[in-house]
Amino acid sequence: MIEEIARELRIGQNQIKGVVKLLEEGATVPFISRYRKEVTGSLDEVAVSNVKELYDKFSELQSRQATIIKSIASSGNLTPELEEKIVHCWDSQTLEDLYLPYKPKRRTKATIAREKGLEPLANIIMAQNTSNLERSAMRFVVGDVASVDEAIAGACDIVAERISEDALTRNRLRKLFHQRGVLRSKVVKGKEEEGVNFSDYFDADASVRSVSSHRFLAMQRGVEEGVLKLSIDVDADVAIDQIEHIFLRSNASTRASMQSAIKDSYKRLLRSSIEGEIISTVKEKADAQAIEIFARNLRELLLASPLGQKRVIAIDPGFRTGCKIVVLDSQGNLLEHSVIYPHPPEGKRDEAVKIITSLVQKYGTEAFAIGDGTAGRETESFIKSLRLDGVELYMVNEDGASIYSASAIAREEFAEYDVTVRGAVSIGRRLIDPLSELVKIEPKSIGVGQYQHSVDQAKLKDKLNSVVESCVNMVGVNLNTASKHILTFISGLGPVLAKNIVDYRAAHGDFKSRRELLNVPRLGAKAFEQAAGFLRIVGGENPLDNSAVHPEAYGVVRRMADSLGVTIDEFLHNKPLRDKIVVEYFVDKSFGLPTLNDIMEALDKRGLDPREPLTIFAFANIHSIDDLYEGMVLPGIVTNITTFGAFVDIGIKQDAFVHISQIAERYISSPSELLHLNDRVMARVIGVDLVRGRVSLSLKGVKV
Repeated sequence: MIEEIARELRIGQNQIKGVVKLLEEGATVPFISRYRKEVTGSLDEVAVSNVKELYDKFSELQSRQATIIKSIASSGNLTPELEEKIVHCWDSQTLEDLYLPYKPKRRTKATIAREKGLEPLANIIMAQNTSNLERSAMRFVVGDVASVDEAIAGACDIVAERISEDALTRNRLRKLFHQRGVLRSKVVKGKEEEGVNFSDYFDADASVRSVSSHRFLAMQRGVEEGVLKLSIDVDADVAIDQIEHIFLRSNASTRASMQSAIKDSYKRLLRSSIEGEIISTVKEKADAQAIEIFARNLRELLLASPLGQKRVIAIDPGFRTGCKIVVLDSQGNLLEHSVIYPHPPEGKRDEAVKIITSLVQKYGTEAFAIGDGTAGRETESFIKSLRLDGVELYMVNEDGASIYSASAIAREEFAEYDVTVRGAVSIGRRLIDPLSELVKIEPKSIGVGQYQHSVDQAKLKDKLNSVVESCVNMVGVNLNTASKHILTFISGLGPVLAKNIVDYRAAHGDFKSRRELLNVPRLGAKAFEQAAGFLRIVGGENPLDNSAVHPEAYGVVRRMADSLGVTIDEFLHNKPLRDKIVVEYFVDKSFGLPTLNDIMEALDKRGLDPREPLTIFAFANIHSIDDLYEGMVLPGIVTNITTFGAFVDIGIKQDAFVHISQIAERYISSPSELLHLNDRVMARVIGVDLVRGRVSLSLKGVKV
């Protein structure tokens, strides 16, 4: 397994061994990549994650190998040569090919022929060395076999099945289907009206080899909804010719029977089987691409700039139902809530002005967070018209806020409040710290992917959870203010220990040091080792507890300070002093140069949030699609990136779209080459479809 992982990833075997050993000991990807660089040869988080994915995949494959060997052995067909092939097979498809001839089968035409005693005749036909097949078949005309023709037909059924289970044949056909196959989608008869959203695919085709991820997943979604049928067209004559090249010899007596068996094998058994495999393979590839895009977008969203600890009034806008208002303190705690009706049909503007100005004065509000959904821009204009000095205003993406407000987490946090209040709280907290709030929402509900409901849900969940874990540990969390939900994603913790930490904090007050974590019920030495470096304590007993330096390395920092004849505090607060350190002098068997360099970098960034600071963004003075015309140049924020383009919020209800061909003057293979989530762009309107509510943009030739 180690050799195979090393070969596939082009990483040294010793590095793979180091990662695998740590994984088997219970270490997490963030911990390994951050604090065990000497063991892994300084592999970064992406490389360590790739090793883990292959290790998990091959571990499952080993389990499958064992199951297959046991199954074949129980039937008495296992040979040393076959077992050797199975044990050294690291491709799941090839492994199943090896198993196929011995796999327990339902009753087939070949099974019935075998029951009639026609297996020896099938051997004769496949050997293709008899001079008279009819004469050879005569001795099998006994019992249930009434004639020579029936004997030969039954034997050919056995031959057809053998051909369909031949590994070389299946591999040849897979290549043919992949290289020359045409993927076709057709509308199911009578589903034309019901499936109008899939009208582009009612009669569509694409090369199997080059079909794009989004195009295939759109077709697949149509299949799942019963609107489309999907098939792969391949020239049958070419496919049959390839099989004949493998099996057919120049024997006049058996030629017709072999050709008949080959044709039957392809049309009855192989075609549909290989078609299914190829569609599954294409889907797996499309899923992987879509999941990767989703993961990249999610990472950028989670690492969006936080406002930080400021007092916020959050508003969930609405027309008829009013604007839900919540007042939050700098930690995101709910202080007060209300509802205002500044917009039609109620139009109680004066009352709304009094409520807002009163709340701002009462709580010393520093910022407004306004949801970007229905009535968002109108509410923004209303708040701006109040001219509240010193109070900043931010529009906040509210995707998934309704999911959170109806969730068990929200009910637990705000049992006495209804969903409208919870949704407004979520909008405000997203402004203060998007990472801490977004971890409470199932990642696929945040709305930054494509066809997320059509891809493999288990793989999507695993990937997105690993992204959340990576982001949380990269930023680190304040141990004394973190919710149990974000603590759940800290390396080595999980839901039980996260709850125990919060309960301990409630009972004993703030943690004074990282070491105090060991007093938390069920939090042992291993969990402490994995988690401690990612938890911060502000103003604690040890200033190193507010850094990314792991407690196991505190002794090294003390030795550095001692070498300069200063205290730890002096060493930490004096960068010119730290710059005098020659890190090579402190290398020992426990801490190599990579870790020592990380320690020095962590001391330089002690207590700092690695995310970029938040800046105010202003949309143009437009509020609906009716305000747009072609040629307008508008500011916007990138809200989603797909394989075929990017969606941009320009301040109206619906996001506008920039096709990949309109992103740059030069060719780009992916929008993510130039664009990232939350990027601020200037774009030109090139299309306004009022009927379908669609806006097309171009970034080409537009100055930022």
